[in-house]
This record gives sequence, structure tokens and C-alpha cells, in this order.
Amino acid sequence: MNIVIDQGNTFSKIALFENNMLLSSYVLKEPDMTDIQSLLTEYKPYYGILGSVGNIQADVLVFLKEHLKQFFIPDKNTLLPVKINYRTPETLGIDRLAGVIGAQEKAPGKNILVIDAGTAVTYDFLDSSGEYPGGNISPGIQMRFKALNAYTQQLPLINELGDLPEIGYNTETAIRSGVINGIIYEMDTYINKYKQSFPDLFVFLTGGDSIHFEGKLKNSIFAENNLVLEGLNRILNYNVKA
Repeated sequence: MNIVIDQGNTFSKIALFENNMLLSSYVLKEPDMTDIQSLLTEYKPYYGILGSVGNIQADVLVFLKEHLKQFFIPDKNTLLPVKINYRTPETLGIDRLAGVIGAQEKAPGKNILVIDAGTAVTYDFLDSSGEYPGGNISPGIQMRFKALNAYTQQLPLINELGDLPEIGYNTETAIRSGVINGIIYEMDTYINKYKQSFPDLFVFLTGGDSIHFEGKLKNSIFAENNLVLEGLNRILNYNVKA
């Protein structure tokens, strides 16, 4: 039994896996001691991994290390089932790596593009031989809304909920359509560009904001909400020693 924690910029996900099967998952603002203690009491996992792009609560780390047979926080020295060609692996977010590692398990031996729509939108590529050269990072939905409000005098801060016309008919819909449709066009352009070099490309869409893009892309994609969790679980299994 494994406990897998993906601590993002905005939310955290916790999942329990057994024999590579996802048993349950939870979305939290930030995991605290009460949450961790409850899950460890209920499921009694042996192994754990925590991938984080932010600060980690010290008491949670201590508790996990004390109550699990083995506990990992991945870093640049962690063993991985893929080859990393990124020039600055020490700056590479574990969520980006976990995404392509999770995707590779679903499409082994394939050229893969993982689009993760979260606080930022990331585009990460893994080739058919299992080599990871890198990818790109773009602002996410909320970041774009906030930037338009913060760096202008009159544009309001809005959200993604509401009418989404092709052409905005007032300021609110102009912003919403500009941001969300802009990301859709961006995603399709990235996919088309990669497909010029890799016609057999498998595209995976994941992340908390992926719901806003599923069904709207012109290209065929695989929507996988738990891709990063599954990748972290795979990294954990790759490193566990009996």
C-alpha cells in the first residue's frame, strides 16, 4: 500500500494505491497532520512519496518519515524510469516529470505530450525511447485573469464561470473568451507543432483546470485527472527497496 501526495501551488491531492490500483483520492487546500494521521490510520500504507512545488509543513514530513517503512521526497538524484536530458534538473518541477512518467505507463514506447492545466499550463514531451528533453510553461487561467486586472487601470477581475462566446460582447466576456479561448488555441497550436515531427503523438490532458478544455480542443486527447499521482506512484515503486 502506497500513500502518494502531490502538493501543488493551489491545491494538494492525496491518493492511496495498492498494486498500482488507485483506491481513493482526496483534494485538499493543504494537507495537515489531521488529514495525514487519519489516512495512515485507515489505510496503513507501508510506503509514501511527496512531490511538492511549494513549501512543505515540517510536522507532516516528520510524521510521514516516522510512520512509513520508506518515505521519499523526489529530487534530482531520485532514480527514474525515464532518461532526463533537461539542462537544469535541479529546477525541474516533480509534477512535470511525474506527468510524463504516468503517461508513459499508459502509452509505453510512444511519443507523448502531457498538457497540465493548473496554476500554470505546462507542456512536457517524452519521446518513444523514454527520453525527456523538457517542455514549456505558460500562465494558467487564474494567473491570466489576475494579470489583466493588476496591470491595467480599468479591466475587472473576473472568473471562468459564465458565457464564453467566440467574440466577446462586453468587457467580461471579452476577458473570459480571450483567456480561455486563448489557452485553447495555444494548446491546439502546440499539439499541431509536435505532430509535424511526431505524427503518432499521444496527447494527455490533466490538471485542475483541464475541465475547461476537454471537448473544446480540435485535436484528439486523453483526459487523465490523476496522471501526476499515478506518475508519483510509479516513481515510488521504482525506488522502493524491500
